[in-house]
Amino acid sequence: MFNLFKRKTEAEKLQDKFNKVMAEWLQLSSTNPLKSARKYAEARAIAKQFDMLKS
Repeated sequence: MFNLFKRKTEAEKLQDKFNKVMAEWLQLSSTNPLKSARKYAEARAIAKQFDMLKS
């Protein structure tokens, strides 16, 4: 209950976005290789941003 009004940090937002994109990538990997590759590239870009934010 105390976390109700707590704002997410930038790192938490990026982590949530990364998890969402990776779930989409996993779903697309078996049906559409081109879209799957695009989602994976997007996830790598988010991971890169996350690493830059950590350091």
